[in-house]
Amino acid sequence: MDTRRRLAAIGDQLDESLGVRRQEARAVLSPVPQQRDIGRSPLRNVGRLDPDQVIPDPDQPRTEFAEEALERLARSIRDKGQLSPIRVRWSAGARKWIIVAGERRWRATQRAGLTTIDCYFHEQALSESQILEEQLIENCLREDLQPLEEARAFEKLMELNGWNAKQLAEAIRVHPSKVSRVLCLLKLPSAIQQQVASGEISARSAYEISKLSDKAAQQRLAASARGGELTHQQIAGKVRQRRGKRKAGPRTMKRSFIAENGWKVVVSSRKRGSYHDMEQALCQALQEVRHYIDNGVQLY
Repeated sequence: MDTRRRLAAIGDQLDESLGVRRQEARAVLSPVPQQRDIGRSPLRNVGRLDPDQVIPDPDQPRTEFAEEALERLARSIRDKGQLSPIRVRWSAGARKWIIVAGERRWRATQRAGLTTIDCYFHEQALSESQILEEQLIENCLREDLQPLEEARAFEKLMELNGWNAKQLAEAIRVHPSKVSRVLCLLKLPSAIQQQVASGEISARSAYEISKLSDKAAQQRLAASARGGELTHQQIAGKVRQRRGKRKAGPRTMKRSFIAENGWKVVVSSRKRGSYHDMEQALCQALQEVRHYIDNGVQLY
């Protein structure tokens, strides 16, 4: 009885060893990959794609690409390959990967004739604010954005997040003064903005012109800047003159002391010093005051 149970238990293995199969063997096929997985490596955040599977972001703040710069980059990619991947996110609607950062490299790769492009894939969904923030950081660090493109992107990101200029500067890691200067360009008349966009007026000069509240004065000064009649320094000087501000002189040190009887003593110097230097000056002044008292000099 034990022998029969044992034979029954190993029956399938015996038949298999003799070449007898009770079921038809079928090959196990790998699943068909989804379109978004084509070109991706086992490390899912990196891989290579056909450039045709990648499209630019229609909301990318940068809209202009210099032909000469693109051609230089394309030559470099042909000679040395793509040195850093572009960043992309999947669009279910477009059924393609949309560029988050690196559109210039994508364009140059196509010019270079490469059949694949190295990519970093964003797995998690990105909000409109996150996408714009990434694009701004890359473009600001590379100084690729035109001044007005940058200004409009700053304004949009502030609106999306309810940020002020200081919060924006902290988020995209630039100095707050840069944000303030850039945003001032949007306060200029459209005609002057167009001149900045075309390169007729530098962004630095346009910023100085924006300090004037009189639109007619802005137009006149912009015309002089566009015609090359005035340098940037001369424009800044004329703006200071119209606003009643003189050019800042040498930095001075100044301290005020108010006595209980209402008199105020002011100590100032055109060079840097210490409180010991200040004490010495006050002692000398006190000696001089006492000399006036001893000699009966009247104070007028």
